[in-house]
Amino acid sequence: MSVANQSNERIKRRELPEFEESESSIIESLLDDGIISVALDDTNQYGPHAMIIMLFGVASLTAVSLLLISLI
Repeated sequence: MSVANQSNERIKRRELPEFEESESSIIESLLDDGIISVALDDTNQYGPHAMIIMLFGVASLTAVSLLLISLI
């Protein structure tokens, strides 16, 4: 987009968050920065990966709790 189009936008874009590219692997980056800060604050390039990992974690906890409730 050009600068002229940005000034005419009805909804202004928010500032980009602080972002650091990590040279390490996904697992090391998530452990260094914390999975919640990576997933929610996008502190490095693995934000979408962290969100998927959190999705599987929450889905697994939900499945186990529903299973336990159904056994009662």
